[in-house]
Amino acid sequence: MSYRSPEEALRKVWGYENFRPLQSKIITSVLEGFDVLAILPTGGGKSLCFQVPGLCMEGLCLVITPIIALMKDQVEQLRQYGIKAAAIYSGMSLKEIDITLDNCIYGEVKFLYVSPERLKSELFIERAKRMKIDLLAVDEAHCISQWGYDFRPSYLEISGFKNYIPDSRIIALTATATREVTNDIVDQLSMKLNHRIFIQSFARPNLSFIVRKTEDKDAKIMDGLLKVKGSSIVYVRTRKRTKEIAEYLIRNDISADFYHGGLSFQERDTKQEQWMRDQFRVMVATNAFGMGINKPDVRLVVHADLPDNLESYYQEAGRGGRDGGRAFASLFYQEKDIEELRNRIRLSTPEPELIKRVYQSLANFYKIAVGSSLFASYDFDIREFTQTYHLDYLSTFHALKKLEDQGFIQLTESFYHPSKVLILISHEDLYKFQVANKTMELLIKNLLRTYGGELYSNFTIISEKKLAIILRTSVQDVEKKLSFLDAQEVIVYDKRKDQPQITFTTPRFDASKLPLDVKFLEARRSSDMDKADAMIHYVSQTETCRSVFIQHYFGEFNAFACGNCDYCIEKVRSELTWSDTLSVQQKILEKLDKDPSPIDAVVKHFSDFREEFIISSIQQLLDNEELYYDENGYLYCT
Repeated sequence: MSYRSPEEALRKVWGYENFRPLQSKIITSVLEGFDVLAILPTGGGKSLCFQVPGLCMEGLCLVITPIIALMKDQVEQLRQYGIKAAAIYSGMSLKEIDITLDNCIYGEVKFLYVSPERLKSELFIERAKRMKIDLLAVDEAHCISQWGYDFRPSYLEISGFKNYIPDSRIIALTATATREVTNDIVDQLSMKLNHRIFIQSFARPNLSFIVRKTEDKDAKIMDGLLKVKGSSIVYVRTRKRTKEIAEYLIRNDISADFYHGGLSFQERDTKQEQWMRDQFRVMVATNAFGMGINKPDVRLVVHADLPDNLESYYQEAGRGGRDGGRAFASLFYQEKDIEELRNRIRLSTPEPELIKRVYQSLANFYKIAVGSSLFASYDFDIREFTQTYHLDYLSTFHALKKLEDQGFIQLTESFYHPSKVLILISHEDLYKFQVANKTMELLIKNLLRTYGGELYSNFTIISEKKLAIILRTSVQDVEKKLSFLDAQEVIVYDKRKDQPQITFTTPRFDASKLPLDVKFLEARRSSDMDKADAMIHYVSQTETCRSVFIQHYFGEFNAFACGNCDYCIEKVRSELTWSDTLSVQQKILEKLDKDPSPIDAVVKHFSDFREEFIISSIQQLLDNEELYYDENGYLYCT
């Protein structure tokens, strides 16, 4: 169904009464027929900007996104709201893709999520021509710019694909984009001349940016967690460190757990769910954690290692304080971290010969013939792969990333692809098959009894464990029988996956003729080094407000000092006399001893003083451990 207005869709589907800043203008512009680029920092509500107009239009909204986990998550959320949504991603069988595309043509699917690689598939193009696609939504739009921090050549397919759906409107969305990247997005997507660009300010008044140079990061992390109560995230670079720091925090009576891409889907899903429900306080994680996480009450985000660029840092730090309450983004570094970052960038572009060798090894590993395996997906264990072909682990990882950057393969961390079943034959033929194959009768009857008639029209998620319990047999026996039914072409049995996947997004090349863009590889290395230098300048500079620095980086030059970052606080302190500071701090302590309050209320209470003065005084009391924040962002006397 289509809704009469954006407000009706927002209220009836999501239960909200009002849009966030800019959302209403963006949605109205899309519905008025304009092409739109929306740059909304993390937590700005980007998905509603295409989901709401998609529901107000008659046809389908095609969503391009590179992140399988986010794709699956959004589809599941829409389905929970009663909206028909589907996704096509690597690892799906051809039959499942075929049926999904048919449902988008003949069914009532409102949202179809696909990765950009699909846009060059003849199967997809031919089906898309028959769909009524009213809106093309390009998520993570910075990926289309070679000057962006996460360029993906497959995004360049979008402009050509638009020729097959000339009447569709386009909305591109991203959380971070410099002016250079913004202009490149508009050009690469061939937006209409009267397109509209909406940019939400990169200022986060409720987020205090703190940078500290320290030789004892663990102690600084602990110190921050003692001062700022409530949900927190600690980002580190390596999987090993996630576990080490989590165990260190637990030993010091702070509830914590660790998260990284090497864990199974079940482990990651359980940990994420427990943290969202406040069953433990601190998630120590690599940057695999956080995409699609919308926990509003995160009070502290710590980076214990230098991110590669300010785009990544701002996006991760921005997961703090989404509820508008006071939050802190702390970054701790050592002198050696600076040189390590530069070395990482230098090593991240292997020589073309190594990239070709890794590509040839992949072809050998999976026994792939030249010209074959377009969109074929395989389970991928990088350690087994490197050991088999005597390759250096780190160099191979970077070579694989460059093969992905250049559009030859797609890598995914382990994600959960549940088992699905579709019945291929009619009710009558299925009954005949049961009569002729008595050993299959109980399984077929219980499949139908448990999952219903939808098994005949759609791939349906099933649980082998649940069926095994009903049939009083083993999971292995159920899997064996389902595989037999698949072999007899009675059903399609798409067995669950929970391992990293590698997908070939082009037919396999002869490795010696692999069309690597060497000039681009060098240009990319230079661009990445420039971004790393900006990150280094951010942490080492002592002349500018942290928030102003970030806003200038993203091309926002009308920025004002935030008053609550480490630079602003130190500046205020240096301007105050000792007696002034002591007097105000005493008054703050007296107020909070009687009435614990959030910092904004304290600032308002002492409105006769400059805001920066009060914030600086509070920070000093926190440093002296005379105050602390509770999990709701309230200040208490110790």
